[in-house]
Amino acid sequence: MKPCTLAFLLSVTLFGQEDVRNTRVLHTDSHFRMPGYGTRQAWEARRGVLKAQIQTALGLDPMPAKTPLHAQVFGKITTKDGTIEKVLIETMPGYYLGGNLYRPLTGGKHPAVLNPHGHWQYGRLENQPLYSGPQLGSNFARQGYVVFAWDMVGYNDTLQTPHTFGTPADRLWGFGPAGLQVWNSIRALDFITSLDDVDTSRVGMTGASGGATQTFLTAALDDRIQFLAPVNMVSGTMQGGDFCENAPGLRYETNNIEIAAMAAPRPLLLVSATGDWTRNVPSEEYPAIRKIYDLYGKPENVANVHLDAPHNYNKQNREFVYRFFGKHMLQDPVAGDIVEKDATVPMLQDMLATSRRPLPEGAATYGQVAEIWRKRAGTNEPKAALTRALGTSWPDQVTDDGAVLLWHGTRVPYTFVAGQGSPVLLIGGTKADIPTGRPGLILDVFQTGRAIMARDRGVKHFATFNRTDDQARVQDILTGLAWLGQKYPGTTLELVGVGTAASVWTEFAAAVAPVKVNLKAELKGFPGTDADFLKYLDVPDIQLAGGLAAAQKVLGQAAN
Repeated sequence: MKPCTLAFLLSVTLFGQEDVRNTRVLHTDSHFRMPGYGTRQAWEARRGVLKAQIQTALGLDPMPAKTPLHAQVFGKITTKDGTIEKVLIETMPGYYLGGNLYRPLTGGKHPAVLNPHGHWQYGRLENQPLYSGPQLGSNFARQGYVVFAWDMVGYNDTLQTPHTFGTPADRLWGFGPAGLQVWNSIRALDFITSLDDVDTSRVGMTGASGGATQTFLTAALDDRIQFLAPVNMVSGTMQGGDFCENAPGLRYETNNIEIAAMAAPRPLLLVSATGDWTRNVPSEEYPAIRKIYDLYGKPENVANVHLDAPHNYNKQNREFVYRFFGKHMLQDPVAGDIVEKDATVPMLQDMLATSRRPLPEGAATYGQVAEIWRKRAGTNEPKAALTRALGTSWPDQVTDDGAVLLWHGTRVPYTFVAGQGSPVLLIGGTKADIPTGRPGLILDVFQTGRAIMARDRGVKHFATFNRTDDQARVQDILTGLAWLGQKYPGTTLELVGVGTAASVWTEFAAAVAPVKVNLKAELKGFPGTDADFLKYLDVPDIQLAGGLAAAQKVLGQAAN
């Protein structure tokens, strides 16, 4: 019998049911349902939590500096539908985002539409029955909108990083395709609202598949997006299959239904199909999101159209989006009559910003882009930033069964030593490490000692939905501190870590604990490099939150 199997059987025998973190391992294809919210106040409190979580998971906590875009708009093509121009904008110094700007032939101020694309072979330039970026852009322009369509990372003109990128060390700094793409979307919004012919009070966003993911994630962080039409993506049964949709930590205790609902009460059109993962939208996802709109008294602002079709953004669906935007953005009384007209589509090479034209001199390398991303590390308030990165919560009420601490389905085996005086919480040690005569609590934190059990870490995008073992260990220490605080109210708790790993866990637990803790931990083997964190505290975004320096700053302030 394998040792891990034996440990699992012993744990089940000794402690009954398993820890929920082992038994409920979520992934992209888990079946999620929208929680219920009884009041607008309860929902808006939850919305604030979700916004902070999304921003942290995407590596946008804090937001990068909005440096000059140095927009280059050139190569105008005039058609019967409007004009098409090539665009390069600098979303970070030396990092260029390519796209196309579609404009009406008429003058004056116009509403605007942002159009991120999905994982189609030619990206924003795909032109086939299931998806056509040029048809969408040109028809919107003919209807009176200014439209900006741009690249996912690693597509067409935007090639300074590949589409899928990021090392384990990059993850510590929140650097990955999901965050970079949402940042590009925010800068695309900055660009289009800077144009003289755009009415900044009327800005919409629509995309299909991965472009829909960008739509509702961007709208969750930026209220300037006032009208949304995510196409064939919002689902309770599939959350997105690509790394650009699955940043670590993005969906802790949440899902795309709840994230899309953050648009409320802004007008939102959910487009779904029988032939993909949005097949249940009319019966599950749409009614759940509509309940959030009911809290605002705006049920008329959310709608669903459902086609008998495969995964798509085809002509019929585009027409539904034109009509929805026409009704809400243009306030056109005959918007329901809008149909798509076949537009003139130029040759692909005539729409590429870098066709026969290299990126500007001084364009950043992959390493330089990553370094720009990292420069924000530690610039937030350290305790709050570390708490968000660790994904921890202070337990409201911890119970126990005499052998295990219990909190929200988590189970932490413990040994308690009775005594007098202030209590000690010990991690990584034995009874011999508790000062003589004092009460002591010894924990087997997650996946250590008696808490070792089977955990499936091989599911799709595990870290997007599930906290790492090290995050869970820090949480267990907070659970132990909360239990001791309940048992010994009004006392200063002593927290002791024995060994490098336990000392690291206790260091960060003490830094984020909302109570005063007397910490005793030795970090001689942990100077706080990326390699150190990957070995002892593998937590997404922890270095961006300030890493060891942030923890020590918090603890130093507490000591003073």
